[in-house]
Amino acid sequence: CAKFAGIVATIPEIQDAPSAPQLEVRGGAVEFADVRFAYRDRPPLFDDLTLAIRPGEHVGLVGSSGSGKTTLTKLLLRFMDIDHGAILVDGQDIAKVTQESLRRHISFVPQDPQMLHRTIAENICYGIDGLETPDMDLVCKVGRAAHVEEFAARLPDGYDTIVGERGLKLSGGQRQRVAIAQAMAKAAPLLILDEATSALDSESEVLVQEALWRLMQGATALVVAHRLATIARLDRIVVIEQGRIVEQGSHRELLGRGESGVYGRLWRHQSGGFLAA
Repeated sequence: CAKFAGIVATIPEIQDAPSAPQLEVRGGAVEFADVRFAYRDRPPLFDDLTLAIRPGEHVGLVGSSGSGKTTLTKLLLRFMDIDHGAILVDGQDIAKVTQESLRRHISFVPQDPQMLHRTIAENICYGIDGLETPDMDLVCKVGRAAHVEEFAARLPDGYDTIVGERGLKLSGGQRQRVAIAQAMAKAAPLLILDEATSALDSESEVLVQEALWRLMQGATALVVAHRLATIARLDRIVVIEQGRIVEQGSHRELLGRGESGVYGRLWRHQSGGFLAA
């Protein structure tokens, strides 16, 4: 108990500004404006990085490990504060609005979703304002769209099945589909996908990718993926190397740069699961 009391008493490093207003999302435009950021006691990872994402645009982040892709998503969620510049959502500096309102407008699907030791339905509806018990009509709707129904229907208790600690009674692909259904139920205007298909087998990946495309409809999406086939259909692909944007364009445009292109080189080096260019 003392350990948990100590955790609760810990003052968070990231604090809301006094009298910070609520974030209001109208279109869902995102802008990283002259962003500089460094991890503690390290050289800057980003130095004057600028990236503008239009409302409803689906943008993929590509690059080698350590290039800064996942860090960008953490900065947008404001898990860390930048050292210089601003991150804007519809023109509002996220450092000047409440963290609760920022994250309420963002759906986040990570590589390894952590489920609660509750039912599938309760996990899908977790965090939705105004719901004390699962809305089964909503659960069934998003469950079908995210391909959760296909395995839930085979379970003795269906959507009332307890998933176990961190969802250990479900496979990786099943947890991903529940996480996507949860994001669909939340219906946030901003969406972050961080390696959402990288640990899946081929059959699960096909189902999860189909669910992800449904999830992205109507949202501004930032997608991090090592498997380039996952992002080939996105509106724009941004290639990051050592914290700098070195290329950006559509899949076809980047492949059209031939031997000189970084994206083209990454695409040629990958094997399996390729989409037609």
